[in-house]
Amino acid sequence: MKAHTASILNSLILILISLWGYLTSESPSPTALIPLFFGIALLLCYRGVKNENKIISHIAVVLTLIVFLALFMPLNGAIERGDSEARNRIIIMLLATGSSMIYFIKSFITARKKRS
Repeated sequence: MKAHTASILNSLILILISLWGYLTSESPSPTALIPLFFGIALLLCYRGVKNENKIISHIAVVLTLIVFLALFMPLNGAIERGDSEARNRIIIMLLATGSSMIYFIKSFITARKKRS
């Protein structure tokens, strides 16, 4: 899979799961929509990532890394509350974001080898 494909899948997963969590919650919190906004930002970076624009690709990587790290806090909260639905949603977002990071790293390594 290419980095741009992994990135768009990640952005769609972030958007859809964030909406799902917010809309199905008994007491929805606006913070549940944070992954949605990051997903939209990643979606906006898609064309640049696909065209191998270095600046936009690096912005997308930074956004992806921020999401990945930030998801551990709500995961901890979901585990402490015993909320298995929230835990599973967050794990899905973590897996998608983590795999997106892996594909970004692979694409950067490949691009560097091409330049050498």
